[in-house]
Amino acid sequence: MFNVGDKVVYPMHGAGVIEAIEEREILGERQQYYVMHLPIGEMKVMIPTRNVDGIGLREVIDHHEVSKVFEVLRAQKTRMSANWNRRYRANLEKIKSGDIFEVAEVVRNLTLRDKEKGLSTGERKMLDNAKQILISELVLAQNINEAEARAMLDEMFR
Repeated sequence: MFNVGDKVVYPMHGAGVIEAIEEREILGERQQYYVMHLPIGEMKVMIPTRNVDGIGLREVIDHHEVSKVFEVLRAQKTRMSANWNRRYRANLEKIKSGDIFEVAEVVRNLTLRDKEKGLSTGERKMLDNAKQILISELVLAQNINEAEARAMLDEMFR
């Protein structure tokens, strides 16, 4: 169980801070919720505490893992399907996993593909979403602001 003040990652949404644990009645059923503030996008999300394992909510990475994320970003592009639909589905599964290293791999592969051949509208949107998720976690893991995290990413792919 998480506590107020914990920095956590909500797969497909990004990283944030648990601001409160509240009990609410929704559709006639009372249950506890984590109230999570996502600093990027200034969004609040309520997550049922009993669904945490199924959702994949996890703690933000530490400094050691940040350097591993940068290693993934610097690595060579992995082989991807030439079929747009298969590639899209494979990348979506990686993002949905909530695994920061898989998200970093998607960011790296799509960024490099964009430089080589360009991206379709769907893949560009996916890249933007994956970057946002990655940046949100880097912000909380390194105690930096969004602009600094974005600049670090941009610098990596120059």
